[in-house]
Amino acid sequence: MSKNNILNVLFICTGNSARSVLAESILNKEGRGRFKAFSAGSHPSGKVHPMALKVLASLNYPTDNLRSKDWSEFAEPGAPGAPKMDFTFTVCDNAAGEVCPVWPGQPMTAHWGFQDPAAFEGPEVEQRTLFLEIFKQIKFRIGIFINLPLASLDKISLQKQLDEIGRPLNG
Repeated sequence: MSKNNILNVLFICTGNSARSVLAESILNKEGRGRFKAFSAGSHPSGKVHPMALKVLASLNYPTDNLRSKDWSEFAEPGAPGAPKMDFTFTVCDNAAGEVCPVWPGQPMTAHWGFQDPAAFEGPEVEQRTLFLEIFKQIKFRIGIFINLPLASLDKISLQKQLDEIGRPLNG
């Protein structure tokens, strides 16, 4: 784990426009300085979904510096300013199925899949409802994660807990 006791977490999705960005913001607030969250995409859309920013802002979650970025910013050894990750979590099924880079430092990994709210087409009120539901699901899983006794779990036990957090929420 990181030497400064702040654990770096990367949330990965294909487009890095909604789910991974929501997770980044939620963990940066809920982690209370114990975690530093980042997000990236395998094929970033180049922009954060406007509804993701609206939902975060309406719930008083940070939106400053949120942007859609390529995972190479974190995967390439020696990339300028790239922190060593302690954890990487895929949050969409497409990214989970892709061949991920070899992350410097060999972070713990898990898949926490969520429905893609950015793919929703329909009235704005229904889109907001879906984004809020995905926000709640992500916050729930992050809440479990940040309350794990990380210092007292061996790697095998920790991996089992991380995988368990990723089990489907509705069954």
